[in-house]
Amino acid sequence: MMRAGSSEKSAGAVVFYRGAQIEYLLLLSKYWGFPKGLIEPGEDELTAARREISEETGLQVTVLDGFRDVDQYWYRRRNQERVQKQAIYFCAEAHSHAARLSHEHTELAWLDYNAAMARLDFVNLRETLRKANEFLKGKL
Repeated sequence: MMRAGSSEKSAGAVVFYRGAQIEYLLLLSKYWGFPKGLIEPGEDELTAARREISEETGLQVTVLDGFRDVDQYWYRRRNQERVQKQAIYFCAEAHSHAARLSHEHTELAWLDYNAAMARLDFVNLRETLRKANEFLKGKL
């Protein structure tokens, strides 16, 4: 059982596909977000991010050097225990549009920047997307 004030660390990525325009991948569980999950013992952040993307979408990606965004927040478990969460996001290019839905999610969407910003439920995720979009403008 976790005690109040415990912490978790996750890793994931803002996944994009470069077609006629840049499209971002969002996944829906309870809310719209990016592929991510808990870092397992012995894993580094990047390894965990790649594993989570593969598990949650089936996509193979190339992680771009130079982007790492940290999102920190608190949430409550079902038993009301408070947990401090740190989510590390990279920026990753998908090699195809052929994402598959995992059992953890109910929907997925490839969206342009404005539609993705409108779909994201949390301001912190919108800020991560904004930073990734600015990063990509300088890279692509």
